[in-house]
Amino acid sequence: MKTKETSIIVAVVVAFFVLISGMFTVNQIEQAVVTRLGEPVRVIKTAGLHFKIPVLETVAFFDKRLLSVELSALEVTLGDKRRIMVDAFGRYRITDPLKFYQSVGSENGVLVRLNPVVLGSLSSVLGGETLSMLLSDSRVSAMNKIRDEVNKAAKGFGIDVIDVRIRKTDLPPQNSEAICKRMISEREREARELRAKGVEMSKVIKSTADKENAIAVAEADRKVEVMIAEGELEANKIYVEAFSKDREFFEFFQSLEAYKTSFDAKNSTFVISPKSEFFKAMKGKGA
Repeated sequence: MKTKETSIIVAVVVAFFVLISGMFTVNQIEQAVVTRLGEPVRVIKTAGLHFKIPVLETVAFFDKRLLSVELSALEVTLGDKRRIMVDAFGRYRITDPLKFYQSVGSENGVLVRLNPVVLGSLSSVLGGETLSMLLSDSRVSAMNKIRDEVNKAAKGFGIDVIDVRIRKTDLPPQNSEAICKRMISEREREARELRAKGVEMSKVIKSTADKENAIAVAEADRKVEVMIAEGELEANKIYVEAFSKDREFFEFFQSLEAYKTSFDAKNSTFVISPKSEFFKAMKGKGA
């Protein structure tokens, strides 16, 4: 009896684990492909609890949501013969999980299959466009054309390409270097021109300042001379008015001024008549 009971318990436990291992859940954002010994047997798109044959069957899960794929940078020659580097990305949704499993295998394999398709379409479509078009709103029509071409080719992968967009465009490294050198050369030329203009303006300003200074000094000297002349004229006028009241004193004063000027010389000798007014004045002063 004990052996029989033990066998039953073991069988129940084994059956339980077999049942558990044969159960799997598909959530709302997933879809699945069930394979038996590597061959797909059914596709599950409804969420919930599902069953498979343990050991013999395996389940591959795929996302229902919108997915993104980063594409390799591509150098493109545009219709106006300009070369640019294009950095693009795509967004897609898995619509046929069985075809996706058979052609791509996994989401990691999308880039390998989709990258050459997108880059080929980018090169083809952008080859007929100009750089000015890519920098304007008109690029939307070109991107839509690329999306339609890629989506048509991607149907065989079991996916629906929703969008293809250019993240950024840039010049090839050699072009960027040449442009940078040209910009540096242009800025250096502008700097030289500005310095030359500055030196010229400095000379003009200095010359103008020197001219204005010379004019100002000459005008000041002229005014000083005029003021001195007017002062001397006024002094003479005062002298004349003062001395006209006593002519004899005026003549005497003028003689004194003449003698004063003469006596300024060193070692001067004068011969004066004792009868002269000056001698009388000096004698009187000494007395």
